[in-house]
Amino acid sequence: MRFLFSAQGWPYLLAPFILVAVLLEFAFHADPVLIFVSAALGIIPTAALMGLATEELAARAGPGIGGFLNVTLGNAAELIIAVFLLAEGLQEVVKASIIGSILGNLLLVLGLAMFVGGLGRSRQSFNRTAATAQAAMLFLAVAALIMPAIYALIQGGGLPGVEEVIHDYGSDLEELSLGVAIVLGITYVGGLIFSMRTHRDVFNPVAHGAEDAGHHATHGWSVKRSLAMLAIAGVAVGLVSEILVGSISEAAESIGISEFFVGVIVVAVVGNAAEHWVAVLAARKDKMDLAVNIAIGSAAQIALFVAPILVLLSFVIGPGPMPLVFNGFELGAVLIAVLIGAYVTQEGESNWFEGLQLLAVYVVSALAFLYA
Repeated sequence: MRFLFSAQGWPYLLAPFILVAVLLEFAFHADPVLIFVSAALGIIPTAALMGLATEELAARAGPGIGGFLNVTLGNAAELIIAVFLLAEGLQEVVKASIIGSILGNLLLVLGLAMFVGGLGRSRQSFNRTAATAQAAMLFLAVAALIMPAIYALIQGGGLPGVEEVIHDYGSDLEELSLGVAIVLGITYVGGLIFSMRTHRDVFNPVAHGAEDAGHHATHGWSVKRSLAMLAIAGVAVGLVSEILVGSISEAAESIGISEFFVGVIVVAVVGNAAEHWVAVLAARKDKMDLAVNIAIGSAAQIALFVAPILVLLSFVIGPGPMPLVFNGFELGAVLIAVLIGAYVTQEGESNWFEGLQLLAVYVVSALAFLYA
């Protein structure tokens, strides 16, 4: 019981919302806004359980396989939500959630970590080499995400509109997007080899910080129990994600906001809420290596792993392949986020004012998305 009211256990207090969302959807056919809010809150404990089970497996599998499990399953909840969005044909909402996750990690999470961790301290330090390596991967991802948009503009197809649900660009851009996705995936594998094998010593401070912060501390689960919890979490995430996705259109219309804003802000934050909290908690304990690794590493994972996987899945799920062509708001925001994220981490030090500046950029972006 004490664990539930701890800094790591609070997400599980939201578990009743899973049942509430199911009842509202299937038994009472309630207002879409109530269903959406309940499902969004219900996603948080399922994502937290999935993360905890992954950590337990990683602790028993050794550093190599354990690291692979962490990076592969770290954004599983959001990937599952995106798969249901693809199945519903909401491709622009999928792309909005991809950009929203990158923005959320680089601006909201990193900003909160620097702000909260910096309160009462003149400065905090972290591994500059590791942060720079991950930032470089993000620059590669941004370049890869921008080129299809440039191709679309030059060929006269234009960028997708904010209000669009799906935009058909034809086979050329679909094939280009597939090629980009494959390149990003190969780069991601190379990043895993770099961080876990050839340059493991560079990232060692992150691992030690994680243990100190309690993020990698285990509860002694067996492999069988960890797999069982992972399976339960996966089923729960799938169920609640289906409810969440099914209510997005009507809920957005009822509230008076666009599906684009829901995807880029709400879905992105909900899918990673538990992981975001861990980063802020670690920063408060002066474990900035862990906080920066979560923020920048998760953003890189979204761009280099989740986005390519979704492009590949779109060829077999939903109405058709999803071109990696983002609208102008998304491209501008992600470019700004990556630039400012790389800038504030280049010295290996941070303070509360830098965190406040990152948060300010996130709020400005969110306001622009709201009025888009």
